[in-house]
Amino acid sequence: QVRLVESGGGSVQSGGSLRLSCAASGYINFMGWFRQAPGKEREGVAVINGDSVTTYADSVKGRFTISRDNAKNTLYLQMNNLKPEDTALYYCAADHRFYSGTYRITRPELFSHWGQGTQVTVSS
Repeated sequence: QVRLVESGGGSVQSGGSLRLSCAASGYINFMGWFRQAPGKEREGVAVINGDSVTTYADSVKGRFTISRDNAKNTLYLQMNNLKPEDTALYYCAADHRFYSGTYRITRPELFSHWGQGTQVTVSS
């Protein structure tokens, strides 16, 4: 069983930045960030494979950057120019199965392992 632990959430004003981290208990090739706001479905933010090929949701393109350090088994999400609509609980997810990034980002059910989530709150 892969264990994922997120950190780095917090409260910022609109236009601010945060960096989320996700420490994994071992190497796992496909990883991603999802978020869920109250009353809304969980949505994909960004996914990355073991070769650091990335896919982003349109809503975060140009503002968020997903990256990973395979030596540390750690996933990151750098979030810049944050907006109030980015407010949500952010989850780290991981899976071994191969799917393309564009297919996987809209299907959280394709990720087998999840962290507990870290809250991001952006005020206007």
